[in-house]
Amino acid sequence: MFVLDNRVQPYAWGSARAIPDLLGAEPDGGPQAELWIGAHPSAPSLAAPAGGGAPRPLDEVVAADPAGVLGPQRRRDRLGFLLKVLSAAAPLSLQAHPDRATAQRRYAEEEAAGVAPDAPHRLYRDDEHKPELLYALEPFAAVAGFRSPAAARELLTGLDLPPLPPAADHLLTGLLHDLAGADDGAALRAATTRLLDAAEDATAPLVGAVATACRDLDDDSARCVALLAGHHPGDPGVLASTLLNQVRLAPGQALYLPAGNVHAYLSGTGVELMASSDNVLRGGLTSKHVDVPELLRVLDFRVLPPPLLPPRRVSDDEELFAPGDVDDFALSVLRVRPGARTRWERAVPRALLCLEGGVRVASTAGEVDLARGRSVFATAAEHPLTLTGSGRLVAAGPGGA
Repeated sequence: MFVLDNRVQPYAWGSARAIPDLLGAEPDGGPQAELWIGAHPSAPSLAAPAGGGAPRPLDEVVAADPAGVLGPQRRRDRLGFLLKVLSAAAPLSLQAHPDRATAQRRYAEEEAAGVAPDAPHRLYRDDEHKPELLYALEPFAAVAGFRSPAAARELLTGLDLPPLPPAADHLLTGLLHDLAGADDGAALRAATTRLLDAAEDATAPLVGAVATACRDLDDDSARCVALLAGHHPGDPGVLASTLLNQVRLAPGQALYLPAGNVHAYLSGTGVELMASSDNVLRGGLTSKHVDVPELLRVLDFRVLPPPLLPPRRVSDDEELFAPGDVDDFALSVLRVRPGARTRWERAVPRALLCLEGGVRVASTAGEVDLARGRSVFATAAEHPLTLTGSGRLVAAGPGGA
């Protein structure tokens, strides 16, 4: 087993306190947005052998012995999942992720075109898809997936708007026309395209007027518009949020975002688990590179319910969050009680993170004591795994783990 030292990503939207609190560290005053636990080459965890020895980046550990680390379930000789703790004090970008076939094709095209891996306009950093789930550690808010265009139209037509400049009025008229279409998918595609392609002289005054009209409404979508406009005034993504489901997670609930699901996290802290990819296509609500045509190509414009992921109860002390359409990852949430033993027989790699209390992780290679905020990586060769102590942890592994 390997004891992990994980990198914190200081993205501007991050909370200053949640991740330091989990790690038992003093906040440094800056944002600490994501704690990466895994082998993604952009920010691999440092892995120190539990029995002693010099730490190495986890991606190097995997590359040195892929069969022993990943086991027979390995694909392409690299760890297929990435575990994170995400803490948002401000909204993230409006975004979606590609499916695997698109990622492979477009990554190869950008490589052939000589686009530098770290270029700001680079869209595909790797050739993998990036489905993801988020398990809430505290109340968590997001917008995700398209809702009925009729609901968005009802909100917009019910607003008390002032007279608009011609360009903004033309944009609103066209948007309402799009949303009245008979086919929901076509209506949402047309409305999204119109909003994200519109010129600033149309979007900025319309966003401002809609946000002002929404401030005092008792409606989740209206409150979301006001929130987003406060962070990104004039951004077309503010209006695009009216097309999306409002998602509110209580602690212990999870959502799942497959390829093509447009979304933006708004606030809260959670454990995020995804395929090991950094492919993000953005359409707004960000200062980073936005590529509207590429985003529109990957979006799923079907009307969908809020993307909640119910758990499967494995036992009284274990819940398993496992999407049914991908095998890259699954998340176990475990309560370890004094005197009890949790035993896993299946030989797969797992990353384990202690959320509270203290848990001992024992394998054929030895044992490690995990306190709150500490993590360990167990290879496929180290099984069975046995957990004892008193606490709560999450364990990430391949699908069905």
